[in-house]
Amino acid sequence: MLKIYVVDDERLIRVTTADDLLDAGYRVREFASAEAALQSLREEPAEVDIVITDLKMPGMNGLEFISKLKKLRPEIFVLLITAHATVDTAVEAMKLGAYDYIPKPFSMEEMLITIERIKELKSVKEENKQLRSHVKKKFELSSFVGSGKETQKVFELVKIIADKNTTVLITGETGTGKELLTNIIHFNSNRSHKPLIKVSCAILSREIFESELFGHVKGAFTGADTNKTGRFEMANEGTLYLDDIDDIPLDLQVKLLRALEEGEIERVGGSETIKIDVRLIASTKKDLKEMVAEGKFREDLFYRLNVFPINLPPLRERPKDIELLARHFISEYAPSGDVSMDDEVIEILKNYHFQGNVREMRNLMERLVLLAQDGVITKNILPMEVRFPGKPHTCFYFGNKPLDEIIREVETNAIRDALMRAGGNKAKAAGILQVPASTLKSRIERLKLES
Repeated sequence: MLKIYVVDDERLIRVTTADDLLDAGYRVREFASAEAALQSLREEPAEVDIVITDLKMPGMNGLEFISKLKKLRPEIFVLLITAHATVDTAVEAMKLGAYDYIPKPFSMEEMLITIERIKELKSVKEENKQLRSHVKKKFELSSFVGSGKETQKVFELVKIIADKNTTVLITGETGTGKELLTNIIHFNSNRSHKPLIKVSCAILSREIFESELFGHVKGAFTGADTNKTGRFEMANEGTLYLDDIDDIPLDLQVKLLRALEEGEIERVGGSETIKIDVRLIASTKKDLKEMVAEGKFREDLFYRLNVFPINLPPLRERPKDIELLARHFISEYAPSGDVSMDDEVIEILKNYHFQGNVREMRNLMERLVLLAQDGVITKNILPMEVRFPGKPHTCFYFGNKPLDEIIREVETNAIRDALMRAGGNKAKAAGILQVPASTLKSRIERLKLES
């Protein structure tokens, strides 16, 4: 319920307005002077949402009151009411921070509509505040899971660079977490309240690349029916993330270099120079030095990008992080905490190379959580390529187990795999295995694959 202060030296207007607002369900306090209202605001830390004030009052007038009120409590919405309506007064009130300006005589219906708009705006602002808080928490440094020395080195570099405006070049294999690290850097910088615009250079064709990055003016080329704002302009005062920057066409690299060096761009087909203030983070899974040597990447652009390089090592070089990541993803996909993992599984995961890095680990753990029987991830449900890396997938290796146990293990894994591929649909799974549905049902029961 909103709390409203009504400030007016005319008692009849003040009391009538306060009574109508009380009848409408709002909490209301009334004051005969601006000085009394300010004193109350200084003494009472309780939330006040709206102040409705007259313009002409003895002592402190409405404009002076708004100025002092906004310095004291800038979050409060102010409605100025007056019989002395002039354009100049309205403009001055808005400059001082008033939300709206209502001339007397006003109807209570008009007042309530304006308050309802304030209520909606306040709700949106609160949601945005909570969302920003959630996003900031989501991208705290701790969101990059790891405790090994390789990861700690990355942490130290991020702490150094996050709140600077320096260009960052993140290198690493696919799936190592380059985009996550970009989010962490941005949302822990002094630009966190401004846009983070992401561009995948790998998916943009040569024909639209320049337009996407720098925008275009109407008529610049066939199909350019309107002006288009480019990603650089969208990211103004914020951060621009260029993923797979090695895919930028060679002839456009000089234009990117100019934008970074001069802090200005021109839209395709336009002549106007547009000033930009953008912090650039770029990433690549390729060796840009090697590309420079081969003439596939501009040397001057490479050095401009490589101001502060951060290399993300592959997961196979971060063995201490593997168990942490596995347990992190289990808690993510089984937040109730009812899924555990055998120690034997951890050792197998540590010996697996994870060519797809953290992305592959995430997908694997999601699958294992779904397949876990009785809430336990055992080695029996691990894919064969994880259990026996380097061995042909058409072969099986079971050590010195008895034949009955080997047959049971093969049958169990085959049924679980079919069920997963069929999305849990037993009829579809039976079709995959080429057995009658009744046969599959009886084998599921015999192997106790359902709790």
